[in-house]
Amino acid sequence: MNLLQQLGQRTLAIISAWGRGALFFLELLKALPAAFGRFGLVVQQIRAIGNRSLVIILASGTAVGFVLALQMYYALVTFGATGTLGLIVNLALVRELGPVVTALLFAGRAGTSLTAEIGLMKAGEQIAAMELMAIDPRRRVLAPRFLAGIIAMPLLAALFSAVGILGAWVVAVGLIGIDAGNFWAIQQSSVDVWRDVGNGVVKSAVFGVICTAVALYQGYETEATPEGVAYATTRTVVIASLGTLAMDFLLTALMFSTP
Repeated sequence: MNLLQQLGQRTLAIISAWGRGALFFLELLKALPAAFGRFGLVVQQIRAIGNRSLVIILASGTAVGFVLALQMYYALVTFGATGTLGLIVNLALVRELGPVVTALLFAGRAGTSLTAEIGLMKAGEQIAAMELMAIDPRRRVLAPRFLAGIIAMPLLAALFSAVGILGAWVVAVGLIGIDAGNFWAIQQSSVDVWRDVGNGVVKSAVFGVICTAVALYQGYETEATPEGVAYATTRTVVIASLGTLAMDFLLTALMFSTP
């Protein structure tokens, strides 16, 4: 009976947490028009979020491009299909690796920073002071950061894919000896702007919603203690990463299931 009671309490706690998260997300959506009214704050947050993630995005994108070109070449050379290397690298980055890896890096870098920032504001009673002054912290603090995360994620994913393709070009053309004209020509003729690039942008925007909303929720709902803020940053990475991977499967099934 004790085991059943603990299981029931745990289940109720999970359902309650999901419910609070859903209500919090709806309140963020309601506060978005106020963020457009303070677009200067949004621009500041885009700059801050981008700076927090830019270096690791560029470095990771270049490394992924290097490795992807080598691995694809070793696989394709067996079948005499090395001419398609540029196409495979492009589709892999634009469709999947660009949005997904960018979201995971975003969650680990900018997401934890947002959680810690909001959590420290709550621990320092700045959130409570805003509420006492009849200032809605969701409109003033959370909504600009939420909108900035949604805008910044596709930009970071595009940079990741771009430097990844350039890195693959360096390895394929400079080291392996693939024809440079063929490397670019097959991408221009076979990559569809709307189906491939457009769906990648949609994916990255959805991942931006997930990662930013999770980061803000964990910071806003954390216990106002140093330990609470530390646990909240850990939960941000775990929940945002799992949510990104699960949503990636669903979006891929919806976007690319039909020819």
